[in-house]
Amino acid sequence: MKKINIGNSGLLASEISLGIMRMNALTHEEATVVIRTAVDNGIDYFDHADIYGRGTSEEIFGKAFKELGIARDSVMLQTKCGIVPGVMFDFSKEHIIASVEGSLKRLQTDYVDALLLHRPDTLVEPEEVAEAFDELHKAGKVRHFGVSNQNPMQIELLKKAVTQPLLINQLQLSLTHAPMIDAGFNVNMMNNPSFMHDGSVLEYSRISDMTIQPWSPFQAGNGKKGLFFDHPDYPELNEKINTIAEDKGVSREAIAIAWLLRHPAKMQPIVGSMNPERIAAICKASDVALSRTEWYELYKAAGKMLP
Repeated sequence: MKKINIGNSGLLASEISLGIMRMNALTHEEATVVIRTAVDNGIDYFDHADIYGRGTSEEIFGKAFKELGIARDSVMLQTKCGIVPGVMFDFSKEHIIASVEGSLKRLQTDYVDALLLHRPDTLVEPEEVAEAFDELHKAGKVRHFGVSNQNPMQIELLKKAVTQPLLINQLQLSLTHAPMIDAGFNVNMMNNPSFMHDGSVLEYSRISDMTIQPWSPFQAGNGKKGLFFDHPDYPELNEKINTIAEDKGVSREAIAIAWLLRHPAKMQPIVGSMNPERIAAICKASDVALSRTEWYELYKAAGKMLP
């Protein structure tokens, strides 16, 4: 598994991360196999959130990881906070610190390698976030920080007060849900793809040395349900993916991830599969080299039009 430099910080991690959102559906034994498979295939970065399974995903992972006896410093654990499900978003100092303390307990660890603010809170007070980050960083409970689902101006607002570098922005991105890429192609036009949804977040991330972590990399997106694999609305895309996958001797999932990895922004996709065989197959994306022509063929096969 190739490594990437997270946010140009010197923190080297696997270029594919495993998301633990669905681990609450697994037994202890199944979770152990998933973690072991991920590590054996080169994944050393695990993405959590305090709300996944109402905390049970972190609990199951923490117990299984400890039982496996894997050295804590050989992997990186990331968690997210700021969502009070069905109620509000909360970036208050009190909520951030309480959330981290809960995650540490469930994960059975003394620290997390990264903490992300999960969804923008319009009532955010940057100085309060900064106080929380300073306290957690000084105590050694959080080593690095970032955000999730935030646009450039929201990030700049936080930067007014937060002293630690914001290394990561976790954003939805896939072959079929790529507004940050679409808008970049359609500059100075008036068609639908030209609409800027997120303030040039792709280019901003590259300029700011922030690692984009694409989530839901197989999701159909654009209001469509399910995965784009075998989806009736994407026959051309599936044909192209299958052709390239067969040519390179890997799974179609590996090709979809390789498409993200081919981008020079040096992204770190978050894959959420809890199927050991699929995880192993996805990890082969790290060894797939897509040409520029193949990248564009896949983009266009997803129904995208170049201007």
